[in-house]
Amino acid sequence: MLFKYFELYLAFRYLRSKKSEGFISLSTWFSFVGIALGVATLIIVMSVMNGFREELVNRILGINGHLVVYANNGKPIENYNDISNKVSDNNNIFSVIPQIDGQGLARSKDYVSGVMIKGIRWTDLPAKKLLWDNLNKITKENFKIKNEIIIGSRLAKRLNVKIGDKITIVSANGIKTALGIIPQKQIFKIGGLFNVGMYEYDNNFIFMPWKSAQIFFQLGDVANNIEIFLKDYKSSDASYLNLKKVLNNGFEILDWKKQNNTFINALNVEKNVMFLILTLIILVAAFNIISSMIMLVNAKSGDIALLRTIGSSKKAIVKIFLLIGTSIGLLGTVFGAILGVFLSVNIEYLRKFLSIILNQELFSPEIYFLTDLPSKIDFTEVFYIIFTSISLSVLASVFPSWKASKILPAEVLRYE
Repeated sequence: MLFKYFELYLAFRYLRSKKSEGFISLSTWFSFVGIALGVATLIIVMSVMNGFREELVNRILGINGHLVVYANNGKPIENYNDISNKVSDNNNIFSVIPQIDGQGLARSKDYVSGVMIKGIRWTDLPAKKLLWDNLNKITKENFKIKNEIIIGSRLAKRLNVKIGDKITIVSANGIKTALGIIPQKQIFKIGGLFNVGMYEYDNNFIFMPWKSAQIFFQLGDVANNIEIFLKDYKSSDASYLNLKKVLNNGFEILDWKKQNNTFINALNVEKNVMFLILTLIILVAAFNIISSMIMLVNAKSGDIALLRTIGSSKKAIVKIFLLIGTSIGLLGTVFGAILGVFLSVNIEYLRKFLSIILNQELFSPEIYFLTDLPSKIDFTEVFYIIFTSISLSVLASVFPSWKASKILPAEVLRYE
């Protein structure tokens, strides 16, 4: 048996407070609370970081292709149908979408805003699942039959327009005349609004019917790029290499990781840094265990001397105080883990509650690109956090336990 009955009894007896040892008991409670808060905070932050990354990636890939093909010379792709048919011959490819990209200014009666314009065929719209699922039947019919545009809900709010209103869009590509370049502008009717939950898209994007976009940008029957949606975006590396073999050197292929490389790397770095910083909270709480344990050893020096006198070994003394420190860390870790998982699951409700109480928006979509606070619990990470916390608690208990075993009974009992 690892611990004898009397060792367990004494360890848990010393954990209970006495009025005469109030300060020591308070210090023990601080150690417990520190460990619990450290573990809970670490689990919550890691879960939010995981959720933020996954939600952002899913939303980006729900509206953008996993792979994008461009012409190397920067010019439009003329034989886009042939290329689409060529790259479609792959088991992992879900959809191939020729696309027109452009920039412009959207103007209503009272407001003006810069916009990103995407020209897309009606038959290709369902591939952009996040967008497609967000559109109602009337909006889809307006886009297909009436050639009306679809704009982001936040953009509509900024322009103070609604479905059925008309806006003027001015193209960055003007018409060349003898007098210079005259801006190309055209009036479009708003056929629908979308709200995909990403601030950048809801605030800036306009989707335009394919033929309307070709005419508006004066491109002819060409595409700016070809978006490729995969059945499994995680296998984009293999699909990328396959497309490199299929297409000649006249084309450049970018996968979703390269297109969002800076942002995804920043998320990973931020997550790792946050883990290190918040682990320091647990480390500080572990040091608090050391101080409270040393005070406990000093307060119980008489008891330790008596135990040694009646035959208890140094090993038994070490085990008693090691069990005390480990128990503080273990209980704090378990409580903190339960609290952390509970708050991680209900983090969005907590955010809304605190926003109401503080009368302040705590998760601004303008900064974080998402309208809700996401959370995803990775139980492997939770295990590592629990393991780290308990390990630090055990290590923090070693020195005070060793110090307790070194107490000389004769020296202590001389003054009793």
